[in-house]
Amino acid sequence: MRKIRDVLRFSAEGLSTRQMASSLAIGRTTLQGYLDRAHEAGLSWPLPAEMSDSELERHLYPRTAREAARRASQPDWSCVHLQLRRKGVTLSLLWEEYRAAHPDGYGYSRFCDLYSCWEGKLSPVMRQRHPAGERLFVDYAGATIDVIDPETGEVRAAQLFVATLGASNFTFAEATWTQTLPDWISSHVRAFSFFGGVTAQVVPDNLRAGVTKARFYDPEFNRTYADLAAHYDTAVRQWA
Repeated sequence: MRKIRDVLRFSAEGLSTRQMASSLAIGRTTLQGYLDRAHEAGLSWPLPAEMSDSELERHLYPRTAREAARRASQPDWSCVHLQLRRKGVTLSLLWEEYRAAHPDGYGYSRFCDLYSCWEGKLSPVMRQRHPAGERLFVDYAGATIDVIDPETGEVRAAQLFVATLGASNFTFAEATWTQTLPDWISSHVRAFSFFGGVTAQVVPDNLRAGVTKARFYDPEFNRTYADLAAHYDTAVRQWA
């Protein structure tokens, strides 16, 4: 910034670009670029006494200044990745904390995209291909949700059943009081109704409600769950 100030001062004193370039030991093209930027920013010598080098840079290089500020507010992705392992922590929650600290930082969508790019550079993973209509993944979410009785104020924990189509990630979710077999089967029926059809395979986790013996290569599903699959002409498969 000192050289830019000298360029503006020498220019105001009537020196030619050749004289200024020789005196300041900079190229004439670079020097002319300084003068052009100053003209576009409406700056001339003498500059305001209170204008700092940082303010001068923001006037001459507004995009560069914004990028520098953005780099300063770059999230610590390794910390974000670590925090996501904690129960109840989501990207949305971490983004809200980030924006509270950096009001001019990334928007939520960009925050998620950048995290996905960063995460993709970690250990390689095998890409899974899911043809449309092939698999429906079913499980209970790890955390329960609280249901409050509006009349008594009683709080009761409910289980969250989730069914997701492998090809589109289209998802059905509902709360049930238990993970017992009747709720497990009924949730499947309502999921099939919601999707308007049944996939070729249903892929559950090793839940006690649906699996009698959790063997890796040959899991044994209970009779009721097997009857459900037969009724809907689908197959129950263990995820591998």
